[in-house]
Amino acid sequence: MDQGDGNSKISSVYINNTHGVDDDDFYDRNLALFEEEMDTRPKVSSLLSRLANYTNLTQGAKEHEEAENIGEKKKASKSPQMGTFMGVYLPCLQNIFGVILFLRLTWVVGTAGVLQALCIVFICCCCTMLTAISMSAIATNGVVPAGGSYFMISRSLGPEFGGAVGLCFYLGTTFAGAMYILGAIEILLMYMAPKAAIFVSPLHPEGEAAAMLNDMRVYGSICLLLMSLLVFVGVKYVNKLASVFLACVILSIISIYIGALVSAFKPPHFPVCMLGNRTINAHEIHDQCAKIIQIKDPTTYLWQQFCHSPELNASCDEYFIWNNFSEIEGIPGLASGIISENLWSSYLSKGDVVEKGSLSSSHAAHPASTRQPYVFADITTSFTLLVGIFFPSVTGIMAGSNRSGDLKDAQRSIPVGTILAILTTSIVYLSNVVLFGACIDGVVLRDKFGDSVKGYLVVGTLAWPTPWVIVIGSFFSTCGAGLQSLTGAPRLLQAIAKDNIIPFLRVFGHGKANGEPTWALLLTALIAELGILIASLDLVAPILTMFFLMCYLFVNLACALQTLLRTPNWRPRFSYYHWTLSFLGMTVCLALMFISSWYYAIIAMVIAGMIYKYIEYHGYKEWGDGIRGLSLSAARYALLRLEEGPPHTKNWRFGFLILNIMNDFTFTHWLSYAHVKSPRLLTFASQLKAGKGLTIVGTVVSGNFLQSYGEALAAEQTLKHLMDKERVKGFCQCIVAQKPREGISHMIQSSGLGGMKPNTVVMGWPHAWRQKNMLTRSFSFTDLKMSVSARITAHQALLVPKNISLFPTNSEPCADGYIDVWWIVHDGGMLMLLPFLLRQHKVWRKCGMRIFTVAQMEDNSIQMKKDLATFLYHLRIEAEVEVVEMHDSDISAYTYERTLMMEQRSQMLRQMRLSKSDREKEVRSGQMKRCLCNCIAHENKLHKVGDVISDHHRRVQMTWTKEKTSQYRITHSGCSTPEGFRDMDHSNVRRMHTAVKLNEVIVNKSHDARLVLLNMPGPPRNSEGDENYMEFLEVLTEGLERVLLVRGGGSEVITIYS
Repeated sequence: MDQGDGNSKISSVYINNTHGVDDDDFYDRNLALFEEEMDTRPKVSSLLSRLANYTNLTQGAKEHEEAENIGEKKKASKSPQMGTFMGVYLPCLQNIFGVILFLRLTWVVGTAGVLQALCIVFICCCCTMLTAISMSAIATNGVVPAGGSYFMISRSLGPEFGGAVGLCFYLGTTFAGAMYILGAIEILLMYMAPKAAIFVSPLHPEGEAAAMLNDMRVYGSICLLLMSLLVFVGVKYVNKLASVFLACVILSIISIYIGALVSAFKPPHFPVCMLGNRTINAHEIHDQCAKIIQIKDPTTYLWQQFCHSPELNASCDEYFIWNNFSEIEGIPGLASGIISENLWSSYLSKGDVVEKGSLSSSHAAHPASTRQPYVFADITTSFTLLVGIFFPSVTGIMAGSNRSGDLKDAQRSIPVGTILAILTTSIVYLSNVVLFGACIDGVVLRDKFGDSVKGYLVVGTLAWPTPWVIVIGSFFSTCGAGLQSLTGAPRLLQAIAKDNIIPFLRVFGHGKANGEPTWALLLTALIAELGILIASLDLVAPILTMFFLMCYLFVNLACALQTLLRTPNWRPRFSYYHWTLSFLGMTVCLALMFISSWYYAIIAMVIAGMIYKYIEYHGYKEWGDGIRGLSLSAARYALLRLEEGPPHTKNWRFGFLILNIMNDFTFTHWLSYAHVKSPRLLTFASQLKAGKGLTIVGTVVSGNFLQSYGEALAAEQTLKHLMDKERVKGFCQCIVAQKPREGISHMIQSSGLGGMKPNTVVMGWPHAWRQKNMLTRSFSFTDLKMSVSARITAHQALLVPKNISLFPTNSEPCADGYIDVWWIVHDGGMLMLLPFLLRQHKVWRKCGMRIFTVAQMEDNSIQMKKDLATFLYHLRIEAEVEVVEMHDSDISAYTYERTLMMEQRSQMLRQMRLSKSDREKEVRSGQMKRCLCNCIAHENKLHKVGDVISDHHRRVQMTWTKEKTSQYRITHSGCSTPEGFRDMDHSNVRRMHTAVKLNEVIVNKSHDARLVLLNMPGPPRNSEGDENYMEFLEVLTEGLERVLLVRGGGSEVITIYS
């Protein structure tokens, strides 16, 4: 920070740290000890002042720490003043009361009966009450930005669940808007202005229903366009109309209660015409509810409908002949006792006639024709269908939390207002069920569109003083609810888009200059139009039921999860919650989803699952959510369980520690993969991912930790980018050490945690181990030997691929060929398991598997082959088996000369490691004069040989050819060791002989193999032979294109038992 600049800004991780801080603040006399770190740790007084000035952000905004750009001063905002009643209670009432109450509740009561209707209402209300309790706990656990329903779910369950449920909630709100518009159009065309219909219907119910659907599509689209334009012009007009619409709802409900009380003393007169026990459509009664009348024209219009002729001697319908017409009161009144008939259900199939069970029918005729003037059921009804249709009438409980930015005390108002609103609406619904059953006749209740009472709205027949109170009130209330949905849904989509968790929705985060979501409104209108085109209220209602139930389910899950995890940040002010209530609410939501419509439930879950996986695929955001906390708790529990004992052989799986070395590391190209020494190691590890184990990719940065920390972070980022490129799931670890071999040792010791420690080390082959400057290389044969020794000590397996750059990539599958396994010694069965896992990957899938083992002279090779085939059969591994017989043979001159070169090189290396003073002493004493002369004589030859081997990966061409060796054996048949080689270490000669003989056999059998796996010999126990170890390995693997040296950890990794 620059001195003297009183307006300097500082960057901080704390809330709204965008104000200038005076220099004097940094040099407070009482806080001098902390003055150097106040740029990241502000004084408590500064923090509290910023918290006091904190205002709620827009719905779905990012965390408040990231909400404002640095250097931008916060604009003065008006403090919210809305209380519980105006801010939460009334908006919830307006959103809960809706079209279902006025258009479908009477039909639900008549079809399901009073008892089952009470059950439906009670279950749905319990679902919303339990959800409201969970929502109250979440809403009071900290500051909830405006429009907090999506914010609560996403910040409690994470971006994956939050995005999936947020979009489901958005779709539910959008389809709710379509449902409200359809309800308004149904009221308009059926009860207010029937003559406004555009399409003319034929004279039978099917044609009339089809024409009605077309009318609703046309008028619904027009209404949707007008409402969208109103929302686009300005939300302030919608908010001003909200109070008017709410007043209409309240007046309509009050008129129902008054009408029910009045019906006890003076029931309204709504006669219903019956033929036997069948209900007659009142639209078809043009004169009287009778067969004949005593005037000049003796027959009625109903006679003509049943007899197809006005003549008395016409041939009439059989049921019409045997039954007479009668009239009953459609509204018997509260004191009539009609509730006893309406207690039980009366479910109908599509096309059934609405009948009154208490009336007698004198003849059981054939089913009624749809061309006859009866009242028919338009859909097949069931308990589950009624649940799906009714549930939208209890939604809307999120209205209070969506207005949290306008509340004076959101943490108090949201729980109280929401729960009171749910209690109020539940009482209204339950009481209306009883009132409808006690005042209205069953045939009128089951008459969905009021055809038996001359087309009046059924609930309007009970209203006081006139049915028009309900008709007009319900029309305006449905229009208001539709406007509220078209206002809230685009803002919810805008919040999801601004969170940038779904990239293709990013465009919908933009809007007008004042923040209005223009593009989101356009998409909402298009989706709502799909609901309008369905044109049936009964078909749209179950769709939005699914989306709302899924949203409520995850609200309950979020509360239960946070409660059970007991995260330190879970401290809600609302204390009347419990995880059992949340789980009960979640169970009820899930049950209602499948009860109402199992196929809609599956579709909604598939949509949510696809959104979840899409968000998960595009990256994870840390929001301090409960799923993250659940992962931590589950990981802790699993690690403690794994610590109880070593895993069983059947549960053994690879845990890789991949050692990768950086070449010429600089900050300027840290995003490039070019400086990673062996990037194909990660490709090879990804091809073994069928093992499903833990993968840790590690590297060592030379230097001091304090000075090289930034370089280590950059190296770690490079490895992460490489892991993402190769699709390797795992972790990165970068260790800073003075020497690479020390870092490798530390990494092998410290990687992993508990029972999840790596059990297999993967490291590259040190191709440049023969070069002059190998003592300064970051990774040499001494590091390999040290890694092998450390792995043996730690009981870990080791995989060392040679020529890793020639291994196939994930985009280069092998079309044919073999994976050859040379099983020389048994060290746990890893040689069997590795090719099996490789063949699970697409790269190696088409490769066959061959297993070779070596038989000595004293072994029965035929029996060995049978036993090996049986062993593979029990292991359930398909492979070709071959036993290679190794005959005793004399040590070749080639072996002797190769051993001599190796020992001379070792002597030279030991001399180079001596200090200058020690070397001078050795020279003066004369003890190493001959050694030095030999080293100097052979130095050029060594470098030439090393270059040939490292550059061309071929066998070194020695002076001893096969012909010369054969000739030498003939002339020196009595001498076991050639002259000039008798001073060598015979143990080295034997090891070299083994390496040469095995290499000859392996090259002969596996020269065309795609990959060769063989046992890796252990390093010599005597440290004096360290320099010779790589020479043995080099000889063993010469002439092979792709080799994987495998050394097991000593424990069994494969078993024949189930």
